[in-house]
Amino acid sequence: MRKEPVITADLPATRQEMSALGWSRADVILVSGDAFIDSPYIGVAVIARVLLDAGYRVALIAQPDIHNDRDITRLGEPALFWGVTGGCMDSMVANYTATGKPRRSDDLTPGGRNTRRPDRTVIVYSNLIRRHFKQTVPIVLGGIEASLRRISHYDAWSGRVRRSILFDAKADLLLYGMAETSIVEVARAIEDKHDVRGIRGVCYISPALPGPVDVFSGPDIALPAHAEVVKEKEMFAEMFRTFYANIHPQTARRLYQQQDTRYLVHNPPSFPLSVEELDAVYERPYTRQGHPREKDQGSIRALETIRFGLTTHRGCYGECRFCAIAVHQGTQVVSRSMNSLLREAASFRSHPDFKGIISDVGGPTANMYAIECSRKQRKGPCRDKGCLFPEPCPKLPIRHRAQMDLLSRLRALPGIRKVFIGSGLRHDMIAGDRRDGMAYLEQILKYHISGQLKIAPEHVQENVLNLMGKPGRDILEGFHGMFYKLNQRQTQKTFLTYYLLADHPGCTLADMKALREYALRRLRMLPEQVQIFTPTPSTFSTLMYHTQRDPFSGKTLFVEKNVGGKQKQKDALKRTKQKHRFTKDKRSKR
Repeated sequence: MRKEPVITADLPATRQEMSALGWSRADVILVSGDAFIDSPYIGVAVIARVLLDAGYRVALIAQPDIHNDRDITRLGEPALFWGVTGGCMDSMVANYTATGKPRRSDDLTPGGRNTRRPDRTVIVYSNLIRRHFKQTVPIVLGGIEASLRRISHYDAWSGRVRRSILFDAKADLLLYGMAETSIVEVARAIEDKHDVRGIRGVCYISPALPGPVDVFSGPDIALPAHAEVVKEKEMFAEMFRTFYANIHPQTARRLYQQQDTRYLVHNPPSFPLSVEELDAVYERPYTRQGHPREKDQGSIRALETIRFGLTTHRGCYGECRFCAIAVHQGTQVVSRSMNSLLREAASFRSHPDFKGIISDVGGPTANMYAIECSRKQRKGPCRDKGCLFPEPCPKLPIRHRAQMDLLSRLRALPGIRKVFIGSGLRHDMIAGDRRDGMAYLEQILKYHISGQLKIAPEHVQENVLNLMGKPGRDILEGFHGMFYKLNQRQTQKTFLTYYLLADHPGCTLADMKALREYALRRLRMLPEQVQIFTPTPSTFSTLMYHTQRDPFSGKTLFVEKNVGGKQKQKDALKRTKQKHRFTKDKRSKR
């Protein structure tokens, strides 16, 4: 059993840095579309630390120049495999706004200019490797871009259904989800020359129909072929429903899909990490800084947001129809132990840049910490209902006491001046916690926000909310009442702000005008945080956008696909400037 690496300093990104560690060659070279930040918030950094802890020599190439071989060849070829990721976001989402305009800024590039991440990063980097290393070791794809594009998927930027990214990238393997378990299993299998086809969380290409694998239960499921889902929207919908029904590790079957003359084989998902395993992932020796090699290229804005934040849990059982978390992180929440979180927070104090402020305590949704259904952990989710939609399941123990205790203990740590919650909060869960909801909200308002509490109702029209998988208007009004009742008691007043979404499938301009009228009448404000829906791959909302049908009722939906129409929906909530009608004489009399 190998053991050695575990580096506590910066990971090597040059041959000189590898030589300083006594390495003549890396086992794994990770290539990323983002600047490298050694933080537990950054997926490629987590994978690097997991592999190092398993004894593998890991080196990095961040944002290589794709126009020459200078960057991609500077470390030579790895002994085991290349790991390629687009970074923390799908590259098309990172590079373009919802209306298709190129983004000029990039918080994950040194200097902040969006000039270094190519469109379809995973494909470009994989082909770059193939160009300069002809018969190379395996190329393994990972990260959210690969994860969400692992089967045939609708791509809004080209307006067509594209095949699995594994085929377009000409890669050997694709690891989807969070991948800490599967990446180590793949490294060991490649090193020992064992078969990778029985590893969970792995997709691969087969030249023929895949044979049976004993490690997976139940018969394989065939997805409609790529040629069929390109041609028929009904077949695309059938494919996606089958795919989504098999994202839960307790119940998932192995899937396969004919892509051309070959087949994509999609193994069942990896099981979530245990509490102890999750604690270990986040307590590895991250430097919490950008790589020194890029220091002279400018600051990385994202670093200031994530450097001193705490990830409390993974997964989300909200399953909002426009959100990809369910397909990537899963619908089972696994929370870290309180002691682990306190140790990580205490470790911040030794960092030279720490000023006593924890920027965030949360996860995909901050107030899901330490809340989970024991049945889901054993058997997977219920087939006939969601955990929170259309209404909270009575068997889901929504209690905020554990997070309240955690926040109190974090505030009490020596050297900690302020603890913020920057992650989203589910207002329906707070309103639904009859035992601790009001006390939790009071604690948040008093200690953990900076003047504004942000929630994401997304809309108020019931027809749109139902398509989004979001709670109804009555829940928002109940929470609104809770907030203002508490706010009257506070010596320092806070404000409630709202994230809203325009142009979701099924949403019309009339729905947005109704939202505006409601906001003025009931909320007494016009929210400024309004986004236009972006159809990212592998969500039910994107399925609706492509097929123009409600996949649950089969009804036809209005879908605004015209850029001008999208902007009109957003503009319906904009503030209008009041024109002053005073004459010069009237102003002088005031």
